[in-house]
Amino acid sequence: MKYKRILLKLSGEALMGGRQHGIDPARLKEYAIEIKQAVNRGAEVAVVIGGGNIFRGVAGASNGMDRVQGDYMGMLATVINSLALQSALEDEGVLTRLQTAITMEAIAEPFIRRRAIRHLEKGRVVIFGAGTGNPYFTTDSAAVLRAIEINADVILKGTRVDGIYTADPEKDPQATKYGHITFSEAIDKGLKIMDMTAFTLSQENHLPIIVFDMNRRGNLAKVIAGESVGTIVYD
Repeated sequence: MKYKRILLKLSGEALMGGRQHGIDPARLKEYAIEIKQAVNRGAEVAVVIGGGNIFRGVAGASNGMDRVQGDYMGMLATVINSLALQSALEDEGVLTRLQTAITMEAIAEPFIRRRAIRHLEKGRVVIFGAGTGNPYFTTDSAAVLRAIEINADVILKGTRVDGIYTADPEKDPQATKYGHITFSEAIDKGLKIMDMTAFTLSQENHLPIIVFDMNRRGNLAKVIAGESVGTIVYD
């Protein structure tokens, strides 16, 4: 196994499956099974999920809502998704802990770095909800920040495409895939892998990012094993 401790970043939209909004239980179950397989192989798995399937703060701000208020609503949306994933994982028999950046004692632990690391060492999946707990920061930034704090080996960004392309492969049939690319090259080419704050933070801490297709069965386990799946961004 190439990567022992991973931070899996999922978008909220990924949970929609074929729906227009909300959570698709079938897609949620598929993800839970993929994560279970990774845990069974000995990986220590932490997860950060976005909230775009329920509410997106930036979209709310563009419609006249206060940006800070909208971002807090977005953080709560990530907690809803995190609770859903926790339930799906526990249905598969996976021990799971949810920690949130905003204190919610009735439903989750507060984020405590040492406790999160201890959970991982004991084989529990740790889900980090509510982003960084601060407005103006995306869940991409939260994912990188938590990955650094728990000393993760890699950030795995699960998407619906099988890597990073020269252009959007869903719009440009001539787009070609990168097998690997450096942080500097990605910035120079203007590739939108993560928002710049998250991307720069990852680069400064020498934390590689692998972008891969999370919807293809078995891919998560293959990435952890070091197989050539997706695109790796490295220092």
